Amino acid sequence: MDRPQSPLIQFDHPESTSSNNTGSIRFNANGIRGWAGGVQGLKKRGDVIRGWPGGIEGLKRGHVNRSWIKIDTMGESKILELDKATIMRHCSLPARDIRLLDPLFIYPSSILGREKAIVVSLEQIRCIITAEEVILMNSVDRCVLQYNSELCKRLQANKDHSDDLPFEFRALELALELTCISLDAQVKELELEIYPVLDELATSINTLNLERVRRLKGHLLALTQRVQKVRDEIEQLMDDDGDMAEMYLTEKKQRSECFPLTLSDLGSQTNSSGDEKVVPKSAPVSPVESISGSQNLQRAFSSTVNSSRTGSFIDSSNSEENIDQLEMLLEAYFVVIDHTLSKLLSLKEYIDDTEDFINIKLGNVQNHLIKFELLLTAATFVATMFASVTAVFGMNFAASVFQNPSSFSWVLIICGIVCGFLYFAFLIYGRHKRIFPS
Repeated sequence: MDRPQSPLIQFDHPESTSSNNTGSIRFNANGIRGWAGGVQGLKKRGDVIRGWPGGIEGLKRGHVNRSWIKIDTMGESKILELDKATIMRHCSLPARDIRLLDPLFIYPSSILGREKAIVVSLEQIRCIITAEEVILMNSVDRCVLQYNSELCKRLQANKDHSDDLPFEFRALELALELTCISLDAQVKELELEIYPVLDELATSINTLNLERVRRLKGHLLALTQRVQKVRDEIEQLMDDDGDMAEMYLTEKKQRSECFPLTLSDLGSQTNSSGDEKVVPKSAPVSPVESISGSQNLQRAFSSTVNSSRTGSFIDSSNSEENIDQLEMLLEAYFVVIDHTLSKLLSLKEYIDDTEDFINIKLGNVQNHLIKFELLLTAATFVATMFASVTAVFGMNFAASVFQNPSSFSWVLIICGIVCGFLYFAFLIYGRHKRIFPS
Protein backbone atom coordinates (compact mmCIF):
# COMPACT_ATOMS: atom_id res chain seq x y z
CA MET A 1 0.00 0.00 0.00
CA ASP A 2 2.93 2.37 0.75
CA ARG A 3 4.78 3.70 -2.22
CA PRO A 4 8.57 3.20 -2.29
CA GLN A 5 10.47 5.98 -0.61
CA SER A 6 12.97 8.14 -2.44
CA PRO A 7 16.62 8.24 -1.37
CA LEU A 8 17.67 10.18 1.67
CA ILE A 9 17.79 13.54 -0.11
CA GLN A 10 17.66 14.17 -3.80
CA PHE A 11 19.34 17.28 -5.10
CA ASP A 12 18.74 16.82 -8.80
CA HIS A 13 15.85 19.24 -9.26
CA PRO A 14 17.07 22.66 -10.42
CA GLU A 15 15.46 25.76 -9.08
CA SER A 16 14.23 26.83 -12.50
CA THR A 17 11.92 23.83 -12.71
CA SER A 18 10.05 24.71 -9.53
CA SER A 19 7.23 26.28 -11.48
CA ASN A 20 6.71 23.08 -13.50
CA ASN A 21 6.51 20.86 -10.47
CA THR A 22 3.08 19.32 -10.22
CA GLY A 23 3.67 17.36 -7.05
CA SER A 24 3.23 20.27 -4.71
CA ILE A 25 0.52 20.06 -2.08
CA ARG A 26 -2.65 22.11 -2.29
CA PHE A 27 -4.46 22.14 1.02
CA ASN A 28 -8.22 22.14 1.17
CA ALA A 29 -9.68 25.20 2.86
CA ASN A 30 -11.95 23.02 4.98
CA GLY A 31 -9.22 20.54 5.89
CA ILE A 32 -9.88 16.85 6.39
CA ARG A 33 -13.14 17.63 8.16
CA GLY A 34 -14.59 19.04 4.98
CA TRP A 35 -14.93 15.60 3.44
CA ALA A 36 -18.30 13.92 3.69
CA GLY A 37 -18.19 10.97 6.06
CA GLY A 38 -15.00 12.14 7.74
CA VAL A 39 -11.78 10.15 7.97
CA GLN A 40 -13.54 6.96 9.04
CA GLY A 41 -15.73 7.03 5.94
CA LEU A 42 -12.67 7.41 3.73
CA LYS A 43 -10.91 4.54 5.47
CA LYS A 44 -13.96 2.28 5.16
CA ARG A 45 -14.37 3.02 1.45
CA GLY A 46 -10.64 2.78 0.83
CA ASP A 47 -10.60 6.21 -0.80
CA VAL A 48 -7.68 8.60 -0.88
CA ILE A 49 -7.81 12.16 0.36
CA ARG A 50 -7.41 14.42 -2.60
CA GLY A 51 -4.28 16.56 -2.37
CA TRP A 52 -2.46 14.25 0.09
CA PRO A 53 -0.18 11.75 -1.68
CA GLY A 54 -0.50 8.35 -0.06
CA GLY A 55 -3.88 9.09 1.51
CA ILE A 56 -4.57 9.10 5.22
CA GLU A 57 -2.08 6.31 5.84
CA GLY A 58 0.70 8.35 4.27
CA LEU A 59 -0.35 11.33 6.36
CA LYS A 60 -0.21 9.29 9.55
CA ARG A 61 3.22 7.87 8.73
CA GLY A 62 4.72 11.20 7.71
CA HIS A 63 5.12 10.34 4.00
CA VAL A 64 3.49 13.53 2.70
CA ASN A 65 5.87 15.36 0.38
CA ARG A 66 6.26 19.08 0.74
CA SER A 67 8.28 21.66 -1.10
CA TRP A 68 11.59 22.65 0.51
CA ILE A 69 14.52 24.80 -0.58
CA LYS A 70 18.01 23.39 -0.02
CA ILE A 71 20.86 25.92 0.17
CA ASP A 72 24.40 24.55 0.46
CA THR A 73 27.59 26.23 1.63
CA MET A 74 28.44 27.37 -1.90
CA GLY A 75 25.23 29.39 -2.20
CA GLU A 76 23.46 27.01 -4.59
CA SER A 77 19.72 26.57 -3.97
CA LYS A 78 17.51 23.75 -5.23
CA ILE A 79 13.83 22.92 -4.88
CA LEU A 80 13.15 19.56 -3.21
CA GLU A 81 10.12 17.43 -2.52
CA LEU A 82 10.73 15.80 0.86
CA ASP A 83 8.50 14.14 3.42
CA LYS A 84 8.63 14.54 7.15
CA ALA A 85 10.21 11.16 7.86
CA THR A 86 13.11 11.78 5.47
CA ILE A 87 13.94 15.10 7.08
CA MET A 88 13.76 13.55 10.54
CA ARG A 89 16.24 10.83 9.57
CA HIS A 90 18.58 13.16 7.72
CA CYS A 91 18.77 15.84 10.43
CA SER A 92 18.28 13.54 13.46
CA LEU A 93 15.33 15.60 14.68
CA PRO A 94 12.24 14.48 16.61
CA ALA A 95 8.77 14.95 15.21
CA ARG A 96 7.93 17.79 17.61
CA ASP A 97 10.74 19.91 16.13
CA ILE A 98 9.51 19.34 12.57
CA ARG A 99 6.03 20.27 13.77
CA LEU A 100 7.31 23.77 14.54
CA LEU A 101 7.97 24.26 10.83
CA ASP A 102 4.54 23.07 9.74
CA PRO A 103 2.52 25.97 8.27
CA LEU A 104 -0.71 24.29 9.38
CA PHE A 105 0.20 24.87 13.04
CA ILE A 106 0.59 28.22 14.76
CA TYR A 107 3.55 28.21 17.12
CA PRO A 108 5.43 31.15 18.63
CA SER A 109 8.92 31.99 17.45
CA SER A 110 11.60 29.62 18.67
CA ILE A 111 15.26 28.74 18.08
CA LEU A 112 16.27 25.22 19.09
CA GLY A 113 19.80 23.82 19.11
CA ARG A 114 20.03 20.08 18.48
CA GLU A 115 22.86 17.58 17.97
CA LYS A 116 23.16 17.99 14.20
CA ALA A 117 20.88 20.90 13.36
CA ILE A 118 19.40 24.20 14.48
CA VAL A 119 15.63 24.50 14.15
CA VAL A 120 14.62 28.09 13.41
CA SER A 121 11.01 29.26 13.44
CA LEU A 122 11.01 33.06 13.30
CA GLU A 123 7.83 34.57 11.92
CA GLN A 124 7.59 33.37 8.28
CA ILE A 125 11.17 32.07 8.14
CA ARG A 126 11.07 28.38 9.07
CA CYS A 127 14.15 26.36 8.32
CA ILE A 128 16.57 23.69 9.50
CA ILE A 129 20.22 24.73 9.61
CA THR A 130 22.96 22.11 9.57
CA ALA A 131 26.72 22.39 9.24
CA GLU A 132 26.51 21.92 5.46
CA GLU A 133 23.11 23.13 4.30
CA VAL A 134 19.93 25.03 5.05
CA ILE A 135 16.60 23.32 4.44
CA LEU A 136 14.05 26.12 4.12
CA MET A 137 10.28 25.73 4.00
CA ASN A 138 9.30 26.83 0.50
CA SER A 139 6.72 29.60 0.41
CA VAL A 140 5.69 32.57 -1.68
CA ASP A 141 6.09 34.88 1.30
CA ARG A 142 8.31 37.88 0.75
CA CYS A 143 10.53 37.11 3.76
CA VAL A 144 11.17 33.54 2.57
CA LEU A 145 12.08 34.65 -0.94
CA GLN A 146 14.29 37.40 0.43
CA TYR A 147 16.02 34.97 2.80
CA ASN A 148 16.72 32.55 -0.05
CA SER A 149 18.12 35.15 -2.41
CA GLU A 150 20.08 37.06 0.23
CA LEU A 151 21.69 33.95 1.74
CA CYS A 152 22.74 32.68 -1.68
CA LYS A 153 24.14 36.09 -2.55
CA ARG A 154 26.16 36.32 0.67
CA LEU A 155 27.50 32.79 0.42
CA GLN A 156 28.55 33.28 -3.19
CA ALA A 157 30.15 36.63 -2.36
CA ASN A 158 32.17 35.13 0.51
CA LYS A 159 33.06 32.00 -1.43
CA ASP A 160 36.66 33.10 -1.97
CA HIS A 161 36.99 35.00 1.30
CA SER A 162 37.40 33.48 4.72
CA ASP A 163 34.72 34.37 7.24
CA ASP A 164 35.03 34.23 11.01
CA LEU A 165 31.49 32.98 11.38
CA PRO A 166 30.73 29.36 10.52
CA PHE A 167 28.06 28.49 8.01
CA GLU A 168 25.29 27.84 10.55
CA PHE A 169 25.82 31.21 12.25
CA ARG A 170 25.69 33.10 8.96
CA ALA A 171 22.38 31.42 8.15
CA LEU A 172 21.07 32.12 11.67
CA GLU A 173 22.25 35.73 11.49
CA LEU A 174 20.34 36.34 8.27
CA ALA A 175 17.17 34.83 9.76
CA LEU A 176 17.46 37.10 12.79
CA GLU A 177 18.24 40.11 10.61
CA LEU A 178 15.26 39.66 8.31
CA THR A 179 12.97 38.97 11.26
CA CYS A 180 14.06 42.13 13.05
CA ILE A 181 13.72 44.18 9.86
CA SER A 182 10.25 42.79 9.18
CA LEU A 183 9.01 43.44 12.71
CA ASP A 184 10.51 46.93 12.77
CA ALA A 185 8.85 47.76 9.45
CA GLN A 186 5.50 46.61 10.83
CA VAL A 187 6.01 48.78 13.90
CA LYS A 188 6.82 51.84 11.78
CA GLU A 189 3.77 51.25 9.63
CA LEU A 190 1.62 50.96 12.73
CA GLU A 191 3.07 54.18 14.13
CA LEU A 192 2.27 56.08 10.94
CA GLU A 193 -1.29 54.84 11.11
CA ILE A 194 -2.08 55.13 14.79
CA TYR A 195 -0.63 58.53 15.74
CA PRO A 196 -2.94 60.58 13.44
CA VAL A 197 -5.95 58.56 14.61
CA LEU A 198 -5.12 59.23 18.26
CA ASP A 199 -4.63 62.95 17.63
CA GLU A 200 -7.95 63.10 15.82
CA LEU A 201 -9.65 61.19 18.61
CA ALA A 202 -8.30 63.62 21.20
CA THR A 203 -9.96 66.51 19.38
CA SER A 204 -13.13 64.78 18.18
CA ILE A 205 -14.60 61.90 20.15
CA ASN A 206 -16.95 59.92 17.97
CA THR A 207 -17.85 56.31 17.27
CA LEU A 208 -15.80 56.05 14.08
CA ASN A 209 -12.56 57.16 15.71
CA LEU A 210 -13.14 54.94 18.72
CA GLU A 211 -13.65 51.92 16.45
CA ARG A 212 -10.45 52.68 14.55
CA VAL A 213 -8.46 53.00 17.77
CA ARG A 214 -9.91 49.74 19.08
CA ARG A 215 -8.85 47.89 15.92
CA LEU A 216 -5.37 49.39 15.96
CA LYS A 217 -4.94 48.60 19.64
CA GLY A 218 -5.75 44.94 18.97
CA HIS A 219 -3.14 44.92 16.20
CA LEU A 220 -0.66 46.56 18.55
CA LEU A 221 -1.15 43.94 21.27
CA ALA A 222 -0.72 41.07 18.79
CA LEU A 223 2.46 42.62 17.36
CA THR A 224 3.80 43.24 20.86
CA GLN A 225 3.37 39.59 21.77
CA ARG A 226 5.25 38.48 18.65
CA VAL A 227 8.13 40.88 19.26
CA GLN A 228 8.22 39.94 22.94
CA LYS A 229 8.47 36.25 22.05
CA VAL A 230 11.42 36.82 19.71
CA ARG A 231 13.14 38.94 22.34
CA ASP A 232 12.57 36.33 25.06
CA GLU A 233 13.87 33.57 22.80
CA ILE A 234 17.12 35.45 22.10
CA GLU A 235 17.50 36.34 25.77
CA GLN A 236 16.96 32.73 26.80
CA LEU A 237 19.70 31.60 24.42
CA MET A 238 22.08 34.24 25.73
CA ASP A 239 21.47 33.15 29.32
CA ASP A 240 22.15 29.45 28.63
CA ASP A 241 25.74 28.59 27.70
CA GLY A 242 24.81 24.97 27.03
CA ASP A 243 22.28 25.91 24.35
CA MET A 244 24.77 28.23 22.67
CA ALA A 245 27.50 25.57 22.74
CA GLU A 246 25.03 23.12 21.19
CA MET A 247 24.71 25.36 18.13
CA TYR A 248 28.37 25.05 17.10
CA LEU A 249 27.56 22.44 14.45
CA THR A 250 30.72 22.90 12.38
CA GLU A 251 32.92 22.54 15.44
CA LYS A 252 31.07 19.43 16.56
CA LYS A 253 31.40 17.94 13.10
CA GLN A 254 35.14 18.58 13.06
CA ARG A 255 35.42 17.14 16.56
CA SER A 256 33.63 13.95 15.51
CA GLU A 257 35.95 13.64 12.51
CA CYS A 258 39.03 14.09 14.73
CA PHE A 259 37.83 11.50 17.27
CA PRO A 260 36.15 8.75 15.23
CA LEU A 261 36.97 6.06 17.80
CA THR A 262 33.97 4.53 19.48
CA LEU A 263 33.36 1.65 21.84
CA SER A 264 32.53 -0.63 18.93
CA ASP A 265 36.10 -0.25 17.68
CA LEU A 266 37.67 -1.51 20.90
CA GLY A 267 37.16 -5.15 20.02
CA SER A 268 38.75 -4.72 16.62
CA GLN A 269 41.74 -2.94 18.17
CA THR A 270 42.20 -5.70 20.72
CA ASN A 271 41.99 -8.43 18.08
CA SER A 272 44.38 -6.56 15.78
CA SER A 273 47.14 -6.41 18.45
CA GLY A 274 49.95 -8.97 18.19
CA ASP A 275 49.50 -10.37 21.70
CA GLU A 276 46.03 -11.69 21.07
CA LYS A 277 45.13 -14.78 19.08
CA VAL A 278 42.01 -15.16 17.05
CA VAL A 279 40.17 -18.12 18.56
CA PRO A 280 37.22 -19.73 16.81
CA LYS A 281 33.85 -19.69 18.54
CA SER A 282 33.73 -23.46 18.86
CA ALA A 283 37.10 -23.73 20.65
CA PRO A 284 37.05 -23.95 24.46
CA VAL A 285 38.12 -20.84 26.34
CA SER A 286 40.21 -21.11 29.50
CA PRO A 287 39.38 -18.91 32.49
CA VAL A 288 42.87 -17.40 32.51
CA GLU A 289 42.63 -16.32 28.89
CA SER A 290 39.18 -14.86 29.43
CA ILE A 291 40.39 -12.89 32.44
CA SER A 292 43.40 -11.56 30.55
CA GLY A 293 41.20 -10.65 27.60
CA SER A 294 38.77 -8.81 29.82
CA GLN A 295 41.66 -6.99 31.49
CA ASN A 296 42.98 -5.89 28.11
CA LEU A 297 39.52 -4.76 27.10
CA GLN A 298 39.12 -2.86 30.36
CA ARG A 299 42.54 -1.30 29.95
CA ALA A 300 41.74 -0.21 26.40
CA PHE A 301 38.37 1.13 27.53
CA SER A 302 39.92 3.13 30.39
CA SER A 303 42.56 4.61 28.07
CA THR A 304 39.88 5.57 25.57
CA VAL A 305 37.74 7.14 28.28
CA ASN A 306 40.71 9.09 29.62
CA SER A 307 41.61 10.34 26.16
CA SER A 308 37.98 11.28 25.51
CA ARG A 309 37.80 13.09 28.85
CA THR A 310 40.96 15.00 28.01
CA GLY A 311 39.64 15.84 24.58
CA SER A 312 36.25 16.85 25.95
CA PHE A 313 37.92 19.05 28.57
CA ILE A 314 39.97 20.78 25.90
CA ASP A 315 36.92 21.13 23.66
CA SER A 316 34.82 22.48 26.51
CA SER A 317 37.46 25.08 27.32
CA ASN A 318 37.64 26.04 23.65
CA SER A 319 33.86 26.20 23.42
CA GLU A 320 33.77 28.47 26.45
CA GLU A 321 36.21 30.76 24.67
CA ASN A 322 34.41 30.57 21.32
CA ILE A 323 30.93 30.88 22.79
CA ASP A 324 31.44 34.63 22.98
CA GLN A 325 31.24 34.72 19.20
CA LEU A 326 27.64 33.52 19.17
CA GLU A 327 26.80 35.54 22.26
CA MET A 328 27.92 38.78 20.62
CA LEU A 329 25.92 37.88 17.53
CA LEU A 330 22.78 37.29 19.58
CA GLU A 331 23.42 40.39 21.66
CA ALA A 332 23.52 42.61 18.56
CA TYR A 333 20.08 41.48 17.43
CA PHE A 334 18.81 41.48 21.00
CA VAL A 335 19.51 45.23 21.10
CA VAL A 336 17.65 45.70 17.81
CA ILE A 337 14.58 43.71 18.87
CA ASP A 338 14.60 45.35 22.29
CA HIS A 339 14.52 48.77 20.62
CA THR A 340 11.57 47.62 18.52
CA LEU A 341 9.81 46.41 21.65
CA SER A 342 10.47 49.73 23.40
CA LYS A 343 8.80 51.57 20.50
CA LEU A 344 5.77 49.33 20.84
CA LEU A 345 5.63 49.92 24.58
CA SER A 346 5.91 53.69 24.09
CA LEU A 347 3.12 53.49 21.51
CA LYS A 348 0.98 51.55 23.95
CA GLU A 349 1.76 54.14 26.62
CA TYR A 350 0.71 56.90 24.22
CA ILE A 351 -2.59 55.08 23.66
CA ASP A 352 -3.08 54.79 27.42
CA ASP A 353 -2.34 58.49 27.84
CA THR A 354 -4.85 59.31 25.12
CA GLU A 355 -7.44 57.15 26.85
CA ASP A 356 -6.76 58.93 30.14
CA PHE A 357 -7.07 62.29 28.42
CA ILE A 358 -10.38 61.25 26.86
CA ASN A 359 -11.65 60.01 30.23
CA ILE A 360 -10.68 63.32 31.85
CA LYS A 361 -12.35 65.23 29.06
CA LEU A 362 -15.51 63.16 29.36
CA GLY A 363 -15.42 63.60 33.13
CA ASN A 364 -15.21 67.35 32.71
CA VAL A 365 -18.21 67.30 30.38
CA GLN A 366 -20.08 65.17 32.89
CA ASN A 367 -19.29 67.65 35.65
CA HIS A 368 -20.72 70.48 33.58
CA LEU A 369 -23.85 68.48 32.97
CA ILE A 370 -24.21 67.81 36.70
CA LYS A 371 -23.78 71.54 37.41
CA PHE A 372 -26.41 72.44 34.85
CA GLU A 373 -28.73 69.79 36.29
CA LEU A 374 -28.36 71.22 39.81
CA LEU A 375 -29.04 74.73 38.61
CA LEU A 376 -32.06 73.57 36.68
CA THR A 377 -33.35 71.65 39.72
CA ALA A 378 -32.99 74.73 41.93
CA ALA A 379 -34.77 76.92 39.39
CA THR A 380 -37.57 74.33 39.13
CA PHE A 381 -37.94 74.33 42.90
CA VAL A 382 -38.23 78.12 43.04
CA ALA A 383 -40.67 78.21 40.14
CA THR A 384 -42.78 75.60 41.88
CA MET A 385 -42.98 77.78 44.99
CA PHE A 386 -44.03 80.77 42.91
CA ALA A 387 -46.63 78.64 41.09
CA SER A 388 -48.06 77.43 44.39
CA VAL A 389 -48.93 81.05 45.35
CA THR A 390 -50.72 81.60 42.08
CA ALA A 391 -52.52 78.29 42.60
CA VAL A 392 -53.74 79.45 46.01
CA PHE A 393 -55.08 82.70 44.62
CA GLY A 394 -56.63 80.86 41.74
CA MET A 395 -59.13 79.18 44.03
CA ASN A 396 -62.73 80.42 44.16
CA PHE A 397 -63.08 81.87 47.65
CA ALA A 398 -64.04 85.29 48.98
CA ALA A 399 -61.13 87.48 50.13
CA SER A 400 -60.67 91.23 50.72
CA VAL A 401 -57.49 91.26 48.64
CA PHE A 402 -59.49 90.75 45.46
CA GLN A 403 -61.37 94.00 46.11
CA ASN A 404 -58.21 96.06 45.53
CA PRO A 405 -56.62 95.28 42.09
CA SER A 406 -53.15 96.56 43.10
CA SER A 407 -52.98 94.21 46.09
CA PHE A 408 -52.54 91.15 43.87
CA SER A 409 -49.66 92.83 42.04
CA TRP A 410 -47.88 93.42 45.35
CA VAL A 411 -48.38 89.75 46.22
CA LEU A 412 -46.74 88.68 42.97
CA ILE A 413 -43.85 91.10 43.47
CA ILE A 414 -43.18 89.94 47.00
CA CYS A 415 -43.36 86.25 45.96
CA GLY A 416 -40.92 86.85 43.08
CA ILE A 417 -38.47 88.64 45.40
CA VAL A 418 -38.64 85.81 47.93
CA CYS A 419 -38.15 83.14 45.26
CA GLY A 420 -35.19 85.01 43.77
CA PHE A 421 -33.64 85.40 47.23
CA LEU A 422 -34.03 81.65 47.82
CA TYR A 423 -32.43 80.84 44.45
CA PHE A 424 -29.38 83.04 45.08
CA ALA A 425 -29.08 81.68 48.59
CA PHE A 426 -28.99 78.18 47.11
CA LEU A 427 -26.22 79.21 44.71
CA ILE A 428 -24.18 80.84 47.49
CA TYR A 429 -24.58 77.76 49.68
CA GLY A 430 -23.53 75.40 46.84
CA ARG A 431 -20.45 77.48 46.06
CA HIS A 432 -19.54 77.67 49.74
CA LYS A 433 -19.85 73.89 50.15
CA ARG A 434 -18.10 73.37 46.76
CA ILE A 435 -21.04 71.49 45.41
CA PHE A 436 -20.69 73.25 42.09
CA PRO A 437 -17.33 72.65 40.34
CA SER A 438 -15.48 75.83 39.48
